[in-house]
Amino acid sequence: MDNFIIEVSEQDVKRERDKSRELRRSRWWQNRLALGRCHWCGGAFPPDELTMDHIIPLARGGKGSRNNVVPACKECNSRKKYLLPMEWDDYVRQFEKQEQ
Repeated sequence: MDNFIIEVSEQDVKRERDKSRELRRSRWWQNRLALGRCHWCGGAFPPDELTMDHIIPLARGGKGSRNNVVPACKECNSRKKYLLPMEWDDYVRQFEKQEQ
């Protein structure tokens, strides 16, 4: 699997984390949580069991904006860590092969 490396300064990550914290308090985000669906596995969860996941992680150049955050269950968010969506898809396929 190819890893995409982007130099991101700690200052940039901090700024985007601050934006994400602000976004968590928004009505828009509360409405997303109220739907109760994990973006990655599609599972149904109570809103307090969903976390904010950055599709493109902040440490990899992602932004703390609406078009880069999705609700994710804690298990998916923990597994995804700093993976990009295409890397996550590869990870899920490998995981599914191991279970068979």
